[in-house]
Amino acid sequence: MNAVFIVYICLLWYATNYRVDNSGSSSVKQVGEKGWPVSELEKLPKVTGKDLVLGTECAVCLDEILADQLARMVPGCRHDFHLQCVDAWLSKHSVCPLCRAKLEPELFDPSDGNPC
Repeated sequence: MNAVFIVYICLLWYATNYRVDNSGSSSVKQVGEKGWPVSELEKLPKVTGKDLVLGTECAVCLDEILADQLARMVPGCRHDFHLQCVDAWLSKHSVCPLCRAKLEPELFDPSDGNPC
């Protein structure tokens, strides 16, 4: 029974990681999204915990953002996170960790200024 279960798990893993195209050849699935480089992340606004208005809980680590801690605001949706948490997330993903809104390159341009 254990051997059947292991074979089943292996087949599921193979089916999710490989696909067969119309020509019959198999290939590894391509990753759809890439994160942002550090040079682009530095353009995002930084605030301290005392300046937050939408909430003080970081959705990445689920810990409170204290008044003296650095936080970063994601443009567009304006969600706030610990600086290190959101930078680690955005270096791998190009969406907000909370609402999954796609971050467009023009949102990283600081010349637009603050819309509020």
